[in-house]
Amino acid sequence: MLGILLKILPRNHLSYWAGKLMHLRLPGPLARLSVRWFGEIYKINTAEAEKPITEYPSIGDFFVRKLKPGVRPLAASPILHPADSVISQIGPIEGGRCVQAKSKSYSVRELVRNEELAVKVEHGLFATYYLCPTDYHRVHSPVDGEIKRVIHVPGTLWPVNQWSTTTINELFSINERVIVEIESRLGVALVVFVGATNVGKITLSFDSEIISNNLKTKDVVTKVYKSGIAIKKGDELGMFHMGSTIVMLYPKTILLQRSDWETFRGKAVKMGEGLL
Repeated sequence: MLGILLKILPRNHLSYWAGKLMHLRLPGPLARLSVRWFGEIYKINTAEAEKPITEYPSIGDFFVRKLKPGVRPLAASPILHPADSVISQIGPIEGGRCVQAKSKSYSVRELVRNEELAVKVEHGLFATYYLCPTDYHRVHSPVDGEIKRVIHVPGTLWPVNQWSTTTINELFSINERVIVEIESRLGVALVVFVGATNVGKITLSFDSEIISNNLKTKDVVTKVYKSGIAIKKGDELGMFHMGSTIVMLYPKTILLQRSDWETFRGKAVKMGEGLL
């Protein structure tokens, strides 16, 4: 029944207007009540928020809250986890495909829509980070390096929960997404923001022109930064304006760093903790 309903509903338009509603600024007392209600429903640790909960004018503003300085210390690892999340899948990229769920996989070429980038991570490592509403929803760079390119791929907006990953074929390569290419001394790191039902809005901290689920962008948009944008581990890359997924793609040299990647599967992690 859920699948039939999701198929017939205009998911992108509903998500767009859900985003507008989330960011609706209510009169002071109502705003404080709605934000407090949201925090309690999802058991959000409001003590970590940059501002007191009473200072957020809407649920949407609270959802994309910054954190207090120092609450996410950065590990000395060369690669960090980019977001607060659960690692739902992790492992080698085999035959140009990543595992989506048991008996399901998806194409890296379709995911990133760029042959050159797909070749760079062939036989490399992928990690899927699932963010739930409880989580902090800003995404940070896992490596030191330079941002070289961004690719915005319009698409549909299926949910990214367990039902969808086990039911929808090629889920992450059909949902709307934004790919950030970072070149580092370890090789390329591809940060793939995957949109989902309910808002589906992704914005970038270093480029205000890229906004997903705007109902206007119909074709793939690629932006190349010729001089590169310098970025450090832990620097903010962008944010989800409602829950979704990050897929990280790394080259073969990273995959070979250890043999026990599966120990991360199902593990809850915090932004800034070490992957290596």
